[in-house]
Amino acid sequence: MKQTPSRSSSVLIVDDEPSIQKFVERVLSEAGYATTVAGDGPEALEAAAKMTDFDILVTDLMMPQMTGDELARRLRALRPSLKVLYLTGFSDRLFKEKVTLWADEAFLDKPCSVKGLLEAVALLLFGHIDTSQDSAS
Repeated sequence: MKQTPSRSSSVLIVDDEPSIQKFVERVLSEAGYATTVAGDGPEALEAAAKMTDFDILVTDLMMPQMTGDELARRLRALRPSLKVLYLTGFSDRLFKEKVTLWADEAFLDKPCSVKGLLEAVALLLFGHIDTSQDSAS
């Protein structure tokens, strides 16, 4: 039996590369997620302050002004149940900074596929992959 959330899950997408931002936003909004986009950490903190609720942070790791893991740390101080997906071409740096990921955190190497992104978000949010959306475009 497919579980449908009482409201659509809300995602804060943070990346300093506009092409990646647009890709992630398009994939997740087409999959039914409510999306908000920011170009860097400070902008994301501002956006988060205006959002009544959001379920997952999808963030680049290496950004000017503030790294993705610093952003995640700050947002989780305010929202401890926040799930975090790091999108990075630098997973080696992520694990140099953090020996292990916290609970409710995952990472996906850039570039990622539509299917990989949707599966990672679904696993973090719901603990399983929604196979009903298996017809990737």
